[in-house]
Amino acid sequence: MSLTDPELESKQLELLAMRQKANELEAEILEESAAIPWKLTGFYTMYYATNGFLLGLIAASVSLVFNVIGAPIAGKEPLELIRVYLTFPFGERALALTDSATQVYAIDNGVILACGVCLYLGTGMFLGVPFHVLLARFTSRASTIQRVVFAAALGIFAWVFLFYGVLSWLQPIVCGGNWITSGEYLPWWVAAATHVVFGVTMVFVFPFGQFVPYRTPSKPASEE
Repeated sequence: MSLTDPELESKQLELLAMRQKANELEAEILEESAAIPWKLTGFYTMYYATNGFLLGLIAASVSLVFNVIGAPIAGKEPLELIRVYLTFPFGERALALTDSATQVYAIDNGVILACGVCLYLGTGMFLGVPFHVLLARFTSRASTIQRVVFAAALGIFAWVFLFYGVLSWLQPIVCGGNWITSGEYLPWWVAAATHVVFGVTMVFVFPFGQFVPYRTPSKPASEE
């Protein structure tokens, strides 16, 4: 069955009208979709992980100050505790004191301070990621006291896992000795308290890393 010229022209016009209608509907859908504010449908893991990386720097700074100030209580020099952290990866050489009368390898105190602070803060930034994510995941509706208890428990867990679950066997293999977890240079309670201070600090900086959806300001009725 063949179409006459009027019938063909009619169908072409109808098709053109349908395409135009489809374009108009598509434009309306895009406009209405843009007006609908974005809503979070699940837990924003990437947001909290990114903020935890930054907030971990603050928490590590606070715990480092605590570590340095608390060193004399343990009968240690402030830089001596930083040297202990530097035994991974520097090994026993990080414990050598600057003494011109000896021929042992010595590291200048300024270098020890710079390297130790960088290592400490860098570790805190990475540790801040799981801390902040877990705090946001499980304590978003908790009170400050409950959050502090949770963070302190996380700090103890991190200390046990990192020191005795990882470094206790990894440092002897990599560096040939166990200076961090032996207790000879770094008392266990100092290491534990440092991790607890880190966790508690993460609680107090937690509000700065909470996700707050942006709301488009509504126009006054007079402007509508």
